[in-house]
Amino acid sequence: MKLVVAVTGASGAIYAKRLLQVLKEKNVEVHLIISDQAKIIAKTELNELFNYNEFAEKIYDSKDLTAPLSSGSFKIDGMVIIPASMKTIGAIASGFSENLITRAADVQLKERRILIIVPRETPLNTIHLRNMAKLSSLGAIILPAMPAFYHKPENIEELVDFVVGKILDQLGLEHSLYRRWGD
Repeated sequence: MKLVVAVTGASGAIYAKRLLQVLKEKNVEVHLIISDQAKIIAKTELNELFNYNEFAEKIYDSKDLTAPLSSGSFKIDGMVIIPASMKTIGAIASGFSENLITRAADVQLKERRILIIVPRETPLNTIHLRNMAKLSSLGAIILPAMPAFYHKPENIEELVDFVVGKILDQLGLEHSLYRRWGD
């Protein structure tokens, strides 16, 4: 499997970090885009300088609209934007491809490929909700970073694994990151 993972400046760097770790374990080819703001947020939230290089086949500059990901002819199985800022969601919903993240998402939509958007914002205003509803109607999967509690998580990592597991479910990747309801 060949995926684009895009990390925006929304809070929730821990979700991106864990997804990248799991995708590497599953030998998924990752093409990574990280916004400048995401790098700042990751350093703040993770209390470390996360080494993205070890988790990606290639890392792209978010400002490089000449990258292969800008074209539908570059075959990708899907894209995950994690965490997705409301700015990024708004840009994608309005077709405003100002950077490689929004352009790659636009390509996923036009090519009818998997696009998973993981918003991490609360509360949501009507504009946020309309943008997400619009993207859902266009085929995007809106997968908010909302962990469940039925599996009785004991730490933050188990909460994060639930959300990452839901992403893997949407991608059709087997996992045992959380206990399923009824198991």
